[in-house]
Amino acid sequence: MIGKKKKGGITTGKRKKAIARATVKPGIGTVRINGKLLSTVEPEMVRMMIMEPLMIAEKASKELDINVDVMGGGIIGQASAIRQAIAKALIQHDKNLKQKFVEYDRTLLVADSRRTEPHKPSASKRGPRRHKQRSKR
Repeated sequence: MIGKKKKGGITTGKRKKAIARATVKPGIGTVRINGKLLSTVEPEMVRMMIMEPLMIAEKASKELDINVDVMGGGIIGQASAIRQAIAKALIQHDKNLKQKFVEYDRTLLVADSRRTEPHKPSASKRGPRRHKQRSKR
């Protein structure tokens, strides 16, 4: 089959309470997050975090349009979920990138299973382990 095009796909990334779904299709390298272009994402540190898999992939990222929908969690959790979803999408397109991503940062492909500990009944406002302050005298 001559001129066979690679199809798009959907991948997910997770971090804490944040979940990101990346939809990929052949294109010119446009990345949108919740409908906004990646270049408009603030703060800059978050934008740089999200761009890491795109910079590692170089050529492969220029051949795909990526649309990411993210919800839940905070800014950094969402950024980590987005970068994971993008990295998984790029691997679907080019299997040779997997080794590069693992060498750079394993969390690009493997979700972090750590979660916050639930609050205990007697201390619902103070946290899971903190006790009531006691006076010595």
